[in-house]
Amino acid sequence: MLGEVMNLGSDRRSLPLTVGEAPFDVAEGPRLAPWRILLVEDDDTIRVSLAEGLRESGIKVALAENGRQALELLRSEPHPSAIVLDLMLPVMDGWDFRHEQLRDPALRDIPVVIITATGFTAKTIRTQLGDVEVLAKPIRQAELLDVLNRACVRH
Repeated sequence: MLGEVMNLGSDRRSLPLTVGEAPFDVAEGPRLAPWRILLVEDDDTIRVSLAEGLRESGIKVALAENGRQALELLRSEPHPSAIVLDLMLPVMDGWDFRHEQLRDPALRDIPVVIITATGFTAKTIRTQLGDVEVLAKPIRQAELLDVLNRACVRH
């Protein structure tokens, strides 16, 4: 099931959100459009919890349950500000998704935040998947927002 699919826009001038702040544009002052995140997670409880927390922080969220759905969304919609990606997914796992993303010139520069319960170190994950942020499950909302700040600012 693909959750809510929305216009993911590509405006990269916005500054990152922190809890309690409204998004704003460097050149134009306050903005109405928040970040747009693609959340790729197969566990219903985690997916719903993270999506609700991000939405409560003013972030628009599109959902996918596996890497194949995520690629379909990315190739049919404007790009998100970042992708939050679980590694252990059915159909197409996060490892294969990331390799496909890196092979596609239109998708490779979208920042990725890896969320995982695997025992791999951040260094091992980065060696295999490139410049990604890594968070171990269980995910704390404040930590996720902080990592998204870094990922979106670099992009």
